[in-house]
Amino acid sequence: MKQKLTTKEEEIMNIFWQKGELCIRELVDSFPEPKPGYTTVSKQVGFLEEKGFLQRRPIANTFLYKPAISERDYHGITIGDVVNKYYGKSYSSLVLHFVEDKKMDLDELKEIIDLIEHKDK
Repeated sequence: MKQKLTTKEEEIMNIFWQKGELCIRELVDSFPEPKPGYTTVSKQVGFLEEKGFLQRRPIANTFLYKPAISERDYHGITIGDVVNKYYGKSYSSLVLHFVEDKKMDLDELKEIIDLIEHKDK
C-alpha cells in the first residue's frame, strides 16, 4: 500500500481506528458539528475502500466497513517513507536531526536505548 491518506481521509480513518466497524450513518454521526453530508462521506469511504484502507461486508440492506490496515501499521509506513525520502533510508539520521534541532535530548536518547536493550528480555 503506497498511497497516502488525504487530510479528510485520515480524519475518517481515525474514526474507524477508534471505533472499529461502522456503517456510513454511524460514521457520519461520529463527526463533530457541523457534520458532513452522507453522500460526501459515502464517496470518501468508497475511495478508501478502493485504496485498500477499508474493507466492507454486507449486512441487511447496507454495508459495514472496517479498517484493512491498523493505525500503527499506517504510521509505520508513513514514517518509513519519510525516512527513505528525506534521510537516505537512515533512521539514525532522523534521530540525529531531532537531536541537532534540540527536539530530543540526551535523556530521551538514553531512555530509547534502554527500551531497545530490554525489549526482548
